[in-house]
Amino acid sequence: MNLPARSLLRKAALASLISVVLASCTVVVDEGPGPRPPRPGPGPQFCTREYDPVCARRGDDRQTFANGCMAEAAGYRIIRGGQCRGDNGGWDGGNGGGNPQFCTREYRPVCAQRGGSLRTFPNACEADSAGFRVVDRGPC
Repeated sequence: MNLPARSLLRKAALASLISVVLASCTVVVDEGPGPRPPRPGPGPQFCTREYDPVCARRGDDRQTFANGCMAEAAGYRIIRGGQCRGDNGGWDGGNGGGNPQFCTREYRPVCAQRGGSLRTFPNACEADSAGFRVVDRGPC
């Protein structure tokens, strides 16, 4: 091969190599996040039928639920353990309305208060039946 042919071959090889390198360089333009897809919901929530009443709130609405899971599934925020009381709560605290209250024998101690005295009860229902207000979970 003569010198001009060899030079031409080298230039062609170099040109093809540069073409391959340039072709492999791509620029990606990110134009921002755009509309986000909706967040998936929590899906179905299954709650046990355990009776451990809680007072929960959503806005100005207070309601007693059988347990915390049911309150959260309905979109309420738990205020305290035990049933709601007063004008907004719908529950008057046990025997105050003249209806007898029957409690389970489960042992889930609570500390309750009436006036200035604190007392430990085996569960919140027993404390409510005695006219005490639950102030803490566990013994006093």
